[in-house]
Amino acid sequence: MPADRHFDPYDADRPLLMRCSCGRHASAAEHDAELSAQGAAAELRRRSESAEFEAYSNAFVEATLVKALFPQDALRRRFLRAVGRGTAMAAIGSVLPVAPLQALAQEAGKPGTLEKKELKIGFIPITCATPLIMAHPLGFYSKQGLDVEVVKTAGWALIRDKMINREYDATHFLSPMPLAITLGAGSNPQPMRVATIQNTNGQAITLALKHKDKRDPRQWKGFRFAVPFEYSMHNFLLRYYVAEAGLDPDRDIQIRVVPPPEMVANLRAGNIDGYLGPDPFNQRAVFEEVGFLHLLTKELWEGHPCCAFGTSAEFIRAHPNTFAALYRAVLTAAAMAREPKNRELIAKVVAPQAYLNQPETVLSQVLTGRFADGLGNVRTVPDRADFNPIPWQSMAVWMLTQMKRWGYVKGDVNYRQIAEQVFLLTDAKKHMKALDMKVPDGAYPKFTIMGKVFDPEKAEAYASSFAIRRA
Repeated sequence: MPADRHFDPYDADRPLLMRCSCGRHASAAEHDAELSAQGAAAELRRRSESAEFEAYSNAFVEATLVKALFPQDALRRRFLRAVGRGTAMAAIGSVLPVAPLQALAQEAGKPGTLEKKELKIGFIPITCATPLIMAHPLGFYSKQGLDVEVVKTAGWALIRDKMINREYDATHFLSPMPLAITLGAGSNPQPMRVATIQNTNGQAITLALKHKDKRDPRQWKGFRFAVPFEYSMHNFLLRYYVAEAGLDPDRDIQIRVVPPPEMVANLRAGNIDGYLGPDPFNQRAVFEEVGFLHLLTKELWEGHPCCAFGTSAEFIRAHPNTFAALYRAVLTAAAMAREPKNRELIAKVVAPQAYLNQPETVLSQVLTGRFADGLGNVRTVPDRADFNPIPWQSMAVWMLTQMKRWGYVKGDVNYRQIAEQVFLLTDAKKHMKALDMKVPDGAYPKFTIMGKVFDPEKAEAYASSFAIRRA
């Protein structure tokens, strides 16, 4: 039964039921008992339905307010039969704040006509893409009227090319990629946009087991490292880390681009000494007993961005309602993924071959933050991976400073203009607010990276301040 009918306080012929969140049980305990017996996808789907931000929350609040006015249901029903539904709603609305809630629910519940319903969304099979992936089996796209095919893709260069060639409607990006494509760095320029950050933290530096005695990066001269793409946080964080140790990443070590699914095999074969890569492949190296976790990248920058969800500026202009529907689906998935109580179940949902094709044990260790590190320890780091969707524009500015630092972009860079053009912070906040999510203030927070505060207001000075740089 739809929530607005279950909690309809203006129906004189129905009792006003105030039970569990789904309305089918006499108590929350019975509700949870049934959920625990269901499969992971079904359970998460019901959790999402019981927490829908639009009709359910507004209807429940309104019913609660009316219940407070009429503690005895018989009295409420006699009142409604005497004055009628419309008069009752007007009278109650004059003394209770239900009208704004109804207006919000109606606005959220009546999106514009979708310009395009059948969509292709690319993704790389890594845990960073969890919100984008889980939205498919859990029905978040279909709830928005979208028929989405999520397409597993071999590598980031292919993701870029398929977006430029319009073969994908939207995609899983490495968060620096839309900046690079917009600027024409590494490809022909085409305006791209970041709707949300897909994940924060969630990466690590993994080394081959033979290097357990070389934990100081100053000992890494001559090492061969893999990163998933040049325009990636992985590349920029690895460069930052070794440069802080006094090594020049272009002269003292080798950095190769290797697709994430191939990193473990290359480590096992001895083709590389380590990698700064996305999960689950750091944990997979431990699982396969070929590597250990040197450090989690959250130890370099707590809450750093990694991957993003985005599309082209052209797609947004041509399909604004479809884009809004995508926003709602992905934000809803991100909100669910952020809840620690959901992580074990999400690991089951994204594990199958069509998605990440990984052992549930590996994914569970990554997502719950309780994991073996390959050094004989079992660690507990609950925020090893997080899914904060806010596309802070100061994050974009930092990425641009590293592109400038290492010579990926030349000449003057208008940091704020590019950041505000590509990272759609205002749109993200608007859609989060419509979904009743907590919306933070500001656009350019400062960040601390390896003990140094990054001030986005002083971007050019920051980019020029490093002793080891190309620019």
